[in-house]
Amino acid sequence: MLKKAWIFLPFIIITACGGNNILGENNSNNNGNEFSYEVEDFTFTNQDGEDFSKNELDGKYWIADMIFTNCETICPPMTANMARLQGLLEEENIDAELVSFSVDPDNDSPEVLKEYIKQRGGTFDNWHALTGYSNDEIKSFAQNSFKAFVEKPDNEDQVIHVKTFYLVTPDGNAIKGYNGEKADNMKKIVEDIKAMN
Repeated sequence: MLKKAWIFLPFIIITACGGNNILGENNSNNNGNEFSYEVEDFTFTNQDGEDFSKNELDGKYWIADMIFTNCETICPPMTANMARLQGLLEEENIDAELVSFSVDPDNDSPEVLKEYIKQRGGTFDNWHALTGYSNDEIKSFAQNSFKAFVEKPDNEDQVIHVKTFYLVTPDGNAIKGYNGEKADNMKKIVEDIKAMN
């Protein structure tokens, strides 16, 4: 039985490393998947090395994702799309925040995260890149807050994580997920926020 389990394990890891996930894959009519998850309270470290807490987002819509700077697959396009979303929000004069949680806190210092996002066109007026926790803490936070899987296999430099952008309401509930690799979804996020205001 144990031998059979090991046969399937590499397939699961390869699939997950490719960024496949259920949440965030839009259906045929291009609506974000809907759910309702209460995001846990947190105080983490932002790109400037300062404490940043969930309560600083109270009363605002915000969009969250999970990335890491050593990512070889989905994180570069996700981060470029988050920068694209930032520009669209500004064009529409929408007051919303962006939050990127590092899933590789051992390697993603505030300075590294800041440079990574700047290189992909992001600014930090309303974008918060967070780190300053352990691998176990971000794994637990992602699961409890977004029902999102995060795992860093032993002796690996890549992290298994979702490619979802989560739309969070002003009262702190994640209510929709969008595939963060798809540039067209950035317009959908803006439309959804406008429809709720």
